[in-house]
Amino acid sequence: MPQGTIRKLIMDKGFGFIQGEKGDLFFHHSSVEGATFEELREGQAVEFEEGRSPKGPRAENVKPV
Repeated sequence: MPQGTIRKLIMDKGFGFIQGEKGDLFFHHSSVEGATFEELREGQAVEFEEGRSPKGPRAENVKPV
């Protein structure tokens, strides 16, 4: 499973961006597992699966490491 770091969280809108090996990936609060979206922090290490959305690549099954 790829790993990355949470680069930016937009708490009031429920999404964020993960800095991964291939660049930044969008993720939605509904993709978070093993924690709540509100427990995540910028700079935190996470693992995720790469997926696709109509707007491009996104992170799915995001889990804190």
